[in-house]
Amino acid sequence: MSTAIQRPSDSIKPAVDKSGFKYRLIRDAKINKYVYLMLLPVVVYYVVFYYVPLYGLQIAFKDYSPGLGILHSDWVGLKHFKDFFGSHYFSRILRNTLLISFYDLLFTFPASIVLALLLNELRSAMLKRTVQTITYMPHFISIVVVSGMLVDFLARDGLVNNLLHAWFGVQPITFLQESGWFRFVFISSNIWQNIGWGSIIYLSAMAGIDPSLYEASRVDGASRLRQTFHITLPGIMPTVVILLILQIGNFMSVGADKILLLYNPTTYETADVIGTFVYRKGILESNFSYSAAVGLFNSLINFTLLLSANALSRRTSEHKLW
Repeated sequence: MSTAIQRPSDSIKPAVDKSGFKYRLIRDAKINKYVYLMLLPVVVYYVVFYYVPLYGLQIAFKDYSPGLGILHSDWVGLKHFKDFFGSHYFSRILRNTLLISFYDLLFTFPASIVLALLLNELRSAMLKRTVQTITYMPHFISIVVVSGMLVDFLARDGLVNNLLHAWFGVQPITFLQESGWFRFVFISSNIWQNIGWGSIIYLSAMAGIDPSLYEASRVDGASRLRQTFHITLPGIMPTVVILLILQIGNFMSVGADKILLLYNPTTYETADVIGTFVYRKGILESNFSYSAAVGLFNSLINFTLLLSANALSRRTSEHKLW
């Protein structure tokens, strides 16, 4: 009577690599399947509206014609980039973009931190909630409405000019018709609109600071100002650095939608930025390839600034985006 000999390889299954990415992905998908379902719409949104359109970037290197389509349009290489760099608009819109973005980063970004620090010192809960509500409500007002308010308030017969004339005897100023006033109006309205909303993030970070640190500092005789500089600010510094890196990564994408609603040919000298230039060339003049090249140039600068800011933060501190 013959007996079948079973080989060890037939009965022993190969060991599963539990440290592999595929295994961990499947395991997490089974455990957190509802979380993944909640994440799915966000992933689909970014894929459809951010990654699929990357296919159209090739028109920046072509002489795109809607009749011929993207694939059959003539390839021109770097022609549109050279035309942009050699145009007399290049220095103006680059200077305006850099200056407005720099002023926005210099004044708008720290304004939220200062407001959060001041609100953190308030002991009246009702007063604190009232100030928070008043300051963050402008964030929910549409850009179109905000721009309309600015146009009305800053008109020659608007509220601002009437108050200036009544209180100080100042003659009416055409704020939105004079190029010298545009950046001031844009940055100050940005501060008003975003200061309260940005402070919410920092107040949340302050809530996570260990209260025993403040108690120990009071025992040592530290004043409220020293507590702010030695406990509160270091406690929210990771949040500040992350938001600063993200802001720098969006440095060249200054609010073109708001500028479009406020500027006019008389203020192009100080108001025209890359975003508005792309709009005029691409939408109004239907020069799609040229505007795509300018937009790609702008995106590459933003990407470079994001990588540089994160690398600098990683080398100089322990806080980084990745």
